[in-house]
Amino acid sequence: MAAPAAAQGEPQLSITLNEAIRQVVEKNLDVKAELYNPAAAEADLQKNRGIYDTHLTLDTSYQDSTSVPTSPAAANKLKVFKLSPGAYRLFPTGGTVTADFNNTYTDTNSSFANYRSYWQSDLTFTLSQPLLKNFGREATELNISIATYSKEGTFEQFKTVLTNTVAQARTAYYALFSARESLDAKKTSLELARKILEDTKGRVKAGVLPAMEILNAEYGVALREKELIDAERAVKDQEDALRLLMQLKGNTEIVPVEAPPTEKFQASETDEITSALINRNDLRQAQVNLRSAEMQAKVARHQTLPDLSLNTSVAVTGLGENYGRNMERVGSTDYPVWFVGLQLDYPLGNSTAENDYIRKKIAAEQSRTQLQSLEESIAKDVRSALRGIETSYKQLDVTSRQRSYAEEVLQAFQKKQQVGLATTKDVLDELNNLVAAKNDQINARVNYANAITQLWQVTGQLLDKQGVRLTGTEAEDVYRKSRENN
Repeated sequence: MAAPAAAQGEPQLSITLNEAIRQVVEKNLDVKAELYNPAAAEADLQKNRGIYDTHLTLDTSYQDSTSVPTSPAAANKLKVFKLSPGAYRLFPTGGTVTADFNNTYTDTNSSFANYRSYWQSDLTFTLSQPLLKNFGREATELNISIATYSKEGTFEQFKTVLTNTVAQARTAYYALFSARESLDAKKTSLELARKILEDTKGRVKAGVLPAMEILNAEYGVALREKELIDAERAVKDQEDALRLLMQLKGNTEIVPVEAPPTEKFQASETDEITSALINRNDLRQAQVNLRSAEMQAKVARHQTLPDLSLNTSVAVTGLGENYGRNMERVGSTDYPVWFVGLQLDYPLGNSTAENDYIRKKIAAEQSRTQLQSLEESIAKDVRSALRGIETSYKQLDVTSRQRSYAEEVLQAFQKKQQVGLATTKDVLDELNNLVAAKNDQINARVNYANAITQLWQVTGQLLDKQGVRLTGTEAEDVYRKSRENN
């Protein structure tokens, strides 16, 4: 295949379809940008998992007060120092366990106090456990589940964008191939038009044809030159389209080396629809959205229950004039304190929770309906794509015969012209028909390739057919790299 005249002397890149698609997958900026969405969803998931992080607390204070005494023996000076480290953690049941180690040092001038200065400490464990509303893993991990589904959905959306981009790459690759073939055809037509012009000039000079026939021949040459210029521009435009998808820098001339397929494509409508219902990324995304909506509706229904909580605590305490004696009493467990209680909160009418549940249930029903609609649409898309393949394949034979007939007719008119039975205009008209027939044949091959691409795209098989494999950890890799660069 000849290179465009404007590209002569430029470096060439001869590339197969798979090589072009590999570069698109690795370098395309739209694909890279879309991958940030599941990576951000991974960050959101990890953030929500942080509800199970253990929290450390520290409370410390110092008080020094002098007041007007109410009696000669009453204390009017008080110093209090407090130091209370602690920790708390949420559990999947929805309960929160807290551990506090409270230490208080008191110094007073009271005459009635057994100890004017003393330490008082307690080690307290507290459990607050919802029994109805907010009970259980599903309620506790609601945001974790939503974030998990969101990550799955955004990754399916990423695969949809990747599939569409690969489809664009296939289309652009074959479009460039056809543009270069069309350019070759235009060059051949121009050479033939110039030959007709030279022959016409010779016959006019010999007195066989009138002089006006030269004008017809020159017009034919000018027309072919214009078509050649347009074809060269079309090649450059298609090169730029593929270069953008591949993120190829510079003005390297891209030369596709794989012709569009022409062999008959075998497919079963039932098998292709089944494949689409299994592999379509947008369908998987809709299924994820439905699972998320159903889970949220289930939790919202549970949240309509009364807010009943069990609160319990147990502590060991101590007191002493010095910290050591104080801690001995804490360790002896001779002075325990325990508490258990129930707390109920239920709004009359419960409108907020009830209507939140209704809203979530409606959202789930909407997602279910959208999924059913998409499934029916997928079947239609597959049947349409199969018809496109069948029609395009028939066009291959029709345009091939059309070109053969056009070549035979042109040869016949050239022979007629030689014996004076056809004018130069007649020959040029048939040359136009041949050029159109060649274009139709080139377009038919590209349309057939695009029809196959369309079928693979609507059945979700395109990435697999082109050898594009995803590990499923691409988003985690982006998240991990971003975290390491903090």
